[in-house]
Amino acid sequence: MDCYEEGDALHGAKIYAEARKMQGPVVIVKSGRHRAQSITLIENAQAVIIQKLRWIPEH
Repeated sequence: MDCYEEGDALHGAKIYAEARKMQGPVVIVKSGRHRAQSITLIENAQAVIIQKLRWIPEH
């Protein structure tokens, strides 16, 4: 698995993640009445995009 720098992000329709510890979930406001959940993975965390977003153009 590749390692990335701090601040790098994953964007996808479905993301699988695992870690030794987790903080959260916390409800956050996205826009207007729309809400989402946020979690923080701690210690040996990794994530894999299972399904990519359809509306993001290819580079």
